[in-house]
Amino acid sequence: MNRRSAVRHAGIAAVLATGLAPAVHAQAAVRWRLVSSFPPSLDTIYGGAGVFSKAVKALSGGRFEVQVHGAGELVPAFGVLDAVQGGTVEMAHTAPYYFYGRNQAFALGSAIPFGFNARQMNAWMLHGNGRRLMDDFYAGYNLVSFAAGNTGTQMGGWYLKEIRGVSDLKGMRMRLGGGLVGEVMARLGAVPVDMPGGEIYQALQQRSIDAAEWVGPYDDQKLGFHKVAPFYYYPGWWEGGLELDFFVHRKAYDALPAEYKAIVNAASSLAHADMLAKYDALNPHALKQLVMAKTRVLPFPTPVLEAAFRAAMDVFAHNDSRSPEWRKIYADMRNFQRDQIFWFRFAEARFDSFMSTQRV
Repeated sequence: MNRRSAVRHAGIAAVLATGLAPAVHAQAAVRWRLVSSFPPSLDTIYGGAGVFSKAVKALSGGRFEVQVHGAGELVPAFGVLDAVQGGTVEMAHTAPYYFYGRNQAFALGSAIPFGFNARQMNAWMLHGNGRRLMDDFYAGYNLVSFAAGNTGTQMGGWYLKEIRGVSDLKGMRMRLGGGLVGEVMARLGAVPVDMPGGEIYQALQQRSIDAAEWVGPYDDQKLGFHKVAPFYYYPGWWEGGLELDFFVHRKAYDALPAEYKAIVNAASSLAHADMLAKYDALNPHALKQLVMAKTRVLPFPTPVLEAAFRAAMDVFAHNDSRSPEWRKIYADMRNFQRDQIFWFRFAEARFDSFMSTQRV
């Protein structure tokens, strides 16, 4: 076990043992600012930063505080990387794939088309090479990273028209999270549009876009997409398990005493686990409500998924030639994923498939 893993596991043990009781009494007070890429109205995805902040304060006995700022309060949603890299603020809560345009390797720290599910991502990050490889990459941006939540497998988005085949995607203007899936969709004939979550509803309502994806039923219902788009597709093949990250300015983290570093590790682990559990708890009821509101919930046709898979593999091969960082991390990710798929097909997949046909 490396030093960082040891600190992380020690921090988690402290959380479990103390129930978030104060753990630090003698250290100097520290005040950090955290900027989020998400609006406060989304209590799930934005709320992960709040869980982290409360845990840091509780574990430090109030000596270490992190003030959370929603998208647009201090910096724009997609400006959080620059803010942390430049030392304007100490932390950000974001989806690394938002910065795919800087370097394709950013996407590997969150989600790629036909990539990991949430559990597989955790396995790679914690007990594979994932976190080490990503932090080696992030070091070039003055960052250190911590897991900050996972949405689980997402839905495939909201559409103004039914998708019967690949031809229905041609010319379709679609809001997509991250430039990578946009490149894949472009190969299928769609026109990718990049915009923050808070702008999607109005764009759909005004028909400046023809489709949009965000996360899943709970968030999507809160944003009101079902009021302006009748077709809701699944699965979100580009986000089998989107990991959010805390980006921390390297010098700010290095300046922390060992006890506060352990608290950052423990609080991030708590926030990370809480987000996935919250989505899993809230999505079923929201999906039922969407169906009752006459939303048409439909699976992507198999030919669409197959075409998307081929397009994704083409983009990945192109990325190998564009970014040496991508090539190195992607090769390790895929090697790890092959074993994960092998294992999951024997237990998880068969169990879930059977249970989905039973009445409990």
